[in-house]
Amino acid sequence: MKINEVVEVDPDKMSGVPCFTGTRVPISHLFEYLESGETLDEFLDQFPSVTRGQALGALELSKESLLAHHEIAA
Repeated sequence: MKINEVVEVDPDKMSGVPCFTGTRVPISHLFEYLESGETLDEFLDQFPSVTRGQALGALELSKESLLAHHEIAA
């Protein structure tokens, strides 16, 4: 999934906070839910405008970014 299908940054929407594309749901909500022990399904139930593909895409993009930076540091 391409980043623009997952993340949207619009200064006129949520003050420019990165949100899931086509929604007003900040990407940070996904990480906060997971950090607090909630499941992906629970997150998706609370935010039905976010697709499973978008949520998984955000996690995948985060993973790729983390691993890319780790490889550079190694």
